[in-house]
Amino acid sequence: MRYRQLAPGIDVSEVGFGNWTVTTGWWGEYTEDEAIALHRAAFDAGVTFFDTSNAYREGYGEEVLGKALAGVRDRVVIATKFGYDLDATDSRRGQQERPHRTDIPSVRRDLDDSLRRLGVDTIDVWQLHNPRMAHLDDDELFAFLDEAKAAGKIRSYGIALGPKIGWRDEGVHAMRTRDVDILHMIHNLLEQDPGRELLAVAGETATQTIVRVPHSSGMLEGNLTADTVFPANDHRRHRPRSWLVEGVQKVAMLDFLTRDMTLGQAALKWILADDTVATTLPNIYGKDQLDEFAAAPDRRDLEAGELQRVANLYATNFGVTPEHDRATKVNA
Repeated sequence: MRYRQLAPGIDVSEVGFGNWTVTTGWWGEYTEDEAIALHRAAFDAGVTFFDTSNAYREGYGEEVLGKALAGVRDRVVIATKFGYDLDATDSRRGQQERPHRTDIPSVRRDLDDSLRRLGVDTIDVWQLHNPRMAHLDDDELFAFLDEAKAAGKIRSYGIALGPKIGWRDEGVHAMRTRDVDILHMIHNLLEQDPGRELLAVAGETATQTIVRVPHSSGMLEGNLTADTVFPANDHRRHRPRSWLVEGVQKVAMLDFLTRDMTLGQAALKWILADDTVATTLPNIYGKDQLDEFAAAPDRRDLEAGELQRVANLYATNFGVTPEHDRATKVNA
């Protein structure tokens, strides 16, 4: 494992563990004991950065993380998120996003509740979860974040972009107008926009980044086929079939990256080639997968020619004609 600086005084492993995979039910069902065991296995593999949210099953993700790492608190970096109204659960249906709530009394309560559930005195990285422009322009909110940092309740703060890939404008605006320590975003070899622009702005503003979904929801793990059927409780089941069919065709063009590492490791090394990236959060849902990803930092760095070849492939959509374009040609 290798380590990088995420914020002043905060170093993290290049591969981290986001515990949404084992606490939300979107990647299968895990007992609490199973979830705790995978956290501890990650730590044993050299992972020191653990990310969760108060919105993961209304605080359950934080509770599990707190229990799993209580004995090694001084050797790990804990990140969590805030900003959603956790009481607004009855009005949502399916995967519909819950409403935000960022008034100061609510945010103060969120912070205290997260500290309690995690069993810590200080949160290392506190992130505003999927913010909109109005949240980023809220001077009172950012004054509170500075006060919480000065009081020692948090060590750093940032924004976690989403839930859709992108939110380019929010990310750029936050880095250019707020003194955020960290930007947390989706970025991967198959889905490079707007990540490329966000990383460029991060370089200009000296903002370090956390990159999640580095394997494009499992596509870059290299084990999916056009015939893959996802379980009923797997969130990828809700994606259009074109995502799977076209993704498998794109992955077939990346064999040149796998002569001495797995595709999953190469996907992580591609992201870590950018020095504004401090850590990555692959979706980890098993011990074998954890071992593979935790070993990635110690693999060789990708060569300039390989990075350029990836850029060329991305510029041409990996030579894949989107299904809707093929349908248009057939019907023309």
